[in-house]
Amino acid sequence: MVDVVGLGCCCFDLLGVVPHMPGPDEELRMLETRQQGGGEVATALVTLARLGCSVACAGKVGDDAFGNSIRRELDRYGVDTRNLMVEPGALSQASVVLVDRSTGQRSILACVPTFSELLPSQLPPGLIEQARVLHLDGVHRAAALAAAGRARRAGVPVVLDADVLALEGDISEVLRRTDVLIASLAFAGSFAKTEDPDRAIDRLLDYGPSVVVVTLGEQGCRGQAEGQRFHHPAFPVEVVDTTGAGDVFHGAYIYGMLQRWELMKTVEFASAVAAIKCTRLGGRTGIPDRQQALRFLRERNSSYFQTDGPEGGQP
Repeated sequence: MVDVVGLGCCCFDLLGVVPHMPGPDEELRMLETRQQGGGEVATALVTLARLGCSVACAGKVGDDAFGNSIRRELDRYGVDTRNLMVEPGALSQASVVLVDRSTGQRSILACVPTFSELLPSQLPPGLIEQARVLHLDGVHRAAALAAAGRARRAGVPVVLDADVLALEGDISEVLRRTDVLIASLAFAGSFAKTEDPDRAIDRLLDYGPSVVVVTLGEQGCRGQAEGQRFHHPAFPVEVVDTTGAGDVFHGAYIYGMLQRWELMKTVEFASAVAAIKCTRLGGRTGIPDRQQALRFLRERNSSYFQTDGPEGGQP
């Protein structure tokens, strides 16, 4: 038994802080640089591992230097990479991330990997069925669809990270096999063809998820579960870099699911963990452990996290 199996994007980020985004033919000195792993599912799994969960990653990398670094870093965080396939001669996914020092906002230049799609037949028997939660991001679409079907049959809840990459191709069948959908505003607006988050939530709920959350960056998140529409503001912090904030939010939300916390306690915890991440450069550098996250919440007088018990407060 493993707490979470993740199937999706594993990449490597080359990050640089710049005084402002460069214009045409402009040369800038980067103020700070960092190299580390990234990817929606991979970073969510790292978040869960930091919070004390057992996690396993399925996906693909190439046998290049980036692929080796991706795997080594996941191993170092305690992510089980036995089902992260290495394709000989292929290039791994990598990104150059420029972070504007004045705002913490970033621009991403992504290279296209050359490895082949992971096939449903390459998912080992029992891998999905042994998990308490399956986490997807829409990458390796055929395998993701098959994994979601296997999870449904085994009674394993499916969480989907729907960002702009999920707009490539038809994601509707994966949505229909998703229990908890956490989408970026960019995905929700484009998919639902509206700039109104509430209308986008209504449209996404039509596909059958029991929970839909739309992340809104510095405006927090909006969502609906069990007929309850909610908004949770973002925690104010000194933002250094927003890279990976949504991925970290997903990991922390899944942590709340595993604790069987009520909806708003889970949302508050996920918002806090994502906010803490934004105070450091890179998608993973600032991910807190459980005690750091609980301390952050208690210092802000959270009504859900006021004791030193194993769940940080009332259930």
